[in-house]
Amino acid sequence: MKKYLPRKCINFISLFFILSICAFADSSYKVNKGDTLYSISRKYQITVAELRAANNLSENDVLKAGQKLIIPEADISTAAALSTSKNANSSANVSNTKTTVIEVQKGDTLYSISKKYGLSVADLLAINNLDSSAVIKVGQKLKVKSNEENTAKKDNSNTEKTTVINVTEKVPDTRTYGNTFTADSSTKWPVSNPKITQVKGKISGVQLSAKKDENVLCIHEGTVMYVGTYRGFGQVVFVQSKTGLIYAYTGLSTVKVKKGEYAVSGAELGKAGIDSLTGNSQITFMVFQNGQPIDPGKAPRS
Repeated sequence: MKKYLPRKCINFISLFFILSICAFADSSYKVNKGDTLYSISRKYQITVAELRAANNLSENDVLKAGQKLIIPEADISTAAALSTSKNANSSANVSNTKTTVIEVQKGDTLYSISKKYGLSVADLLAINNLDSSAVIKVGQKLKVKSNEENTAKKDNSNTEKTTVINVTEKVPDTRTYGNTFTADSSTKWPVSNPKITQVKGKISGVQLSAKKDENVLCIHEGTVMYVGTYRGFGQVVFVQSKTGLIYAYTGLSTVKVKKGEYAVSGAELGKAGIDSLTGNSQITFMVFQNGQPIDPGKAPRS
């Protein structure tokens, strides 16, 4: 005999999923007494740097109760670019790009301008040779891409989008996978002898199979720039090399290092976690240069 959930229970579950998804959409947030950028970033599982960029806030700005903040969509490439200690010169994919100059208007932020002109925040910083902690001012001149396909796109950042998930179905894995191959012994990886699966598209990197609770090791020394839970990636560690590369170790079950520490090659960063969609013990590993992903297999080791 089939059993059915009471209608009230089904409605409650549906509402829970809708509210959960809305909480993670590109939206706004009204600051409450006692809120900090850090506490809000933890709530929405993004970085403080992303919050600052989306709201044109400096490190010295103090939040006020009732203040309205834009909560940007999570983008790990933007998070990596904004987590660097200093933004490097224009990356290869934008250095030779034709640009046009715009003037910053009241209410503009790096985030809103990047969306309007079809750029990533990382590209906007690179084109203008701006530091990752830059705050823009009204009347300031900024370069943006002049390509017709990327220019003056309609800004839909204020349009609320709600996705309804059927509670009887498993949430689909939306990642795009490439080939799977076995690591060769000459290349150092964060875990030992992993099966390597390419991940393509917006998320560009590799998934590495791991033993349960296996130690995840630093493959290139550098400064720990970010430690925390990042939306869609679980617990994450960013390590910046002296040359400015960001090594992103994601999907950790536990983290052993703290922001600001210097991680030497071979140091334990944490332990491998269980992927929520596949149920496998694995991590996702990415390397970024000025917010742009590069092939993790070719990234320098030390």
